[in-house]
Amino acid sequence: MPELRSGARRSKRLGDLQPAPQQPVVGQEENLVLPPTQNRTRRRGGGGGRGRGGNATAIGKGPSGTRGRPSGAGRGRGIRLIDLDPEPPCEVLPQAAPIEVAEPAFNRIDGAADKKIAMDGGGGSADKVMAVEEEASTTPVPDRVQVGNSPVYKTERKLGKGGFGQVHVGRRTSGGTERTGPDAVEVALKFEHRSSKGCNHGPPYEWQVYNTLNGCYGIPWVHFKGRQGDFYILVMDMLGPSLWDVWNSLGQSMSPNTVACIAVEAISILEKLHQKGFVHGDVKPENFLLGLPGSPDEKKLYLVDLGLASRWKDAASGLHVEYDQRPDILRGTIRYASVHAHLGRTGSRRDDLESLAYTLIFLIKGRLPWQGYQGDNKSFLVCKKKMATSPELMCCFCPTPFKQFLETVTNMKFDEEPNYAKLISFFESLIEPVTSLRPIRIDGALKVGQKRGRLLINLEEDEQPKKKVRLGSPATQWISVYNARRPMKQRYHYNVADSRLRQHVDKGNEDGLYISCVASAANLWALIMDAGTGFSSQVYELSTVFLHKDWIMEQWEKNYYISSIAGAANGSSLVVMSKGTPYTQQSYKVSESFPFKWINKKWKEGFHVTSMTTAGSRWGVVMSRNAGYSEQVVELDFLYPSEGIHRRWESGYRITSMAATADQAAFILSIPRRKMIDETQETLRTSAFPSTHVKVTRLLRKMVQKSLHCINLLWSNCLLTSTAELSMIIVVVYLSRDVEDEFSGFCWIASQSQEVAELIVALLHAE
Repeated sequence: MPELRSGARRSKRLGDLQPAPQQPVVGQEENLVLPPTQNRTRRRGGGGGRGRGGNATAIGKGPSGTRGRPSGAGRGRGIRLIDLDPEPPCEVLPQAAPIEVAEPAFNRIDGAADKKIAMDGGGGSADKVMAVEEEASTTPVPDRVQVGNSPVYKTERKLGKGGFGQVHVGRRTSGGTERTGPDAVEVALKFEHRSSKGCNHGPPYEWQVYNTLNGCYGIPWVHFKGRQGDFYILVMDMLGPSLWDVWNSLGQSMSPNTVACIAVEAISILEKLHQKGFVHGDVKPENFLLGLPGSPDEKKLYLVDLGLASRWKDAASGLHVEYDQRPDILRGTIRYASVHAHLGRTGSRRDDLESLAYTLIFLIKGRLPWQGYQGDNKSFLVCKKKMATSPELMCCFCPTPFKQFLETVTNMKFDEEPNYAKLISFFESLIEPVTSLRPIRIDGALKVGQKRGRLLINLEEDEQPKKKVRLGSPATQWISVYNARRPMKQRYHYNVADSRLRQHVDKGNEDGLYISCVASAANLWALIMDAGTGFSSQVYELSTVFLHKDWIMEQWEKNYYISSIAGAANGSSLVVMSKGTPYTQQSYKVSESFPFKWINKKWKEGFHVTSMTTAGSRWGVVMSRNAGYSEQVVELDFLYPSEGIHRRWESGYRITSMAATADQAAFILSIPRRKMIDETQETLRTSAFPSTHVKVTRLLRKMVQKSLHCINLLWSNCLLTSTAELSMIIVVVYLSRDVEDEFSGFCWIASQSQEVAELIVALLHAE
């Protein structure tokens, strides 16, 4: 049974989002049957992204981290994403040799070992994730720099180093009278070597971002840029210490007044950045810097390091970028990354604000609840802890505004426009009223509303309070999926013990029914049998071995294919194999973590997921050729991913497989090659097997069909009044929508007026 918290928490390598993998059982890694067919199935979203760019800490002193860069990033849109796979840094493991099965030759067991990607777990205020990347050339940076029309600068001490770049002080060799600006005596020089992956096709992607954002409020100026020798170089303003440095100098604690000022100004900077169509992607204390000490801007806050910035708004159309999820990729820094970033979802404005919330709480409390996790599955554990920690617990001993801020930003939808004025207003009561005594200037907050008195604009016009999604306590649930089908005979059994399974199956077979779906809870079985499967023959095995390889391969040789699987908490499994399926080739994998990388590889080979299950923490995934799908995606979350599923539904996808461990739920959504007559699909979450809802749903389907028939009869006899016509159309339309509880909808319509209720009853009893 999945352990899921109710709510709609808006649900690159998953090894970091999963429990640490154990040594797989030989022969159960991947199992393949029959030679490949000629028909290849395309999956949308494949191919490499365009994101690239330097990512060193832009300016100032701060703990250096190592950042990675992926080889491909899905839809790209300028996003540079970080590929995860926990292994020692920069160590590439050789691919395991395939394990061959002697006979028959077409039943081949492919080794599932893959090259591993490294994760850096130490150093600095946070742990950055990095991809395997060849070390940039050790060529020393030039002693003197002149790019574009810049003056000549002498390269001096190093300020910081990142995964693909380094920052040095540049001192002007002649002239210069200012402390900042193009005529400054000292500047920051950011070097990125041409061999860096971000520079494979020219200047780093970060340059494109600066071209758009140069002069944006709170973003440091880039005065010159160009290539010199083997390096791409940015000439930027020198800035002062980072918030990380300040926090350390203050004894690793900041006052509520100071953090409130930081919050207000940071929100203002992010608003201006978002107005330009970008999200930062790596908000954290190290990336907020103060102005140069002793200068007029020493209390001014700046946001640096745009190497992970990406567009949330398409530059050409002005529309929000499309939603997607790539569970094998994490963008940002583990400690401060949003839950959506951990889960590989497309970055949007809510992610910057969630990362800012963690940054503020860290600065005021000195620690976040998930600090201290180590090991290969660190990102998985951190994400799980973030989901399990309620705002009340996270912000205990913090002033109320911090809880309000966290609660607001973690409830935002993917494309929701933040109410920046409202977010700023949370912190007003904590800010020092005397401007000169404020530790941080909040000029940006004044610009947001023009006047302090206008910061509450439209605050009362918000929608109704949203459902809280971080309750902090898990709940065991059944998740049922209902699809519209032609009327057919169907039967369900639940809480079936091993000893009683055969009699239920045999009785169903006698009545012409075959198993279409199986599941397990508390080591008992549930099964759906119906007359619409199209199967001609079926066999099954109840085994103490999870997905018993020998039996499956034996049935493959008899032309049976896996049609449904279920695993129990005690490690046993129920495998159902059938004849009459459309499949021409099949492969399955057993893994200690959700095998998204393997799924993605098989997608490219023309396979699609057709069955999934779990047993304890182990996942079993079956993929087949000729499954009848044109495209397929994954929704993976620690909760039921309501928002993601609804967005996929709107794009034409329908749930075709799902499974869950105590920690995570995974849903496979597909677009069928042949358009269905009725695409209606509903989901239901219940604490027990939904036997009552199944009966009610069947009754309501009959009601809808009978209502339509009655409308036709009354219309043809000219007995349908305008009121009755309108009422019944409302009933039919409402009951055919994607609602989780049809009965509630039916009762609601009937309760609107006595006339409508009486009419509905009369029509439903009409001949």
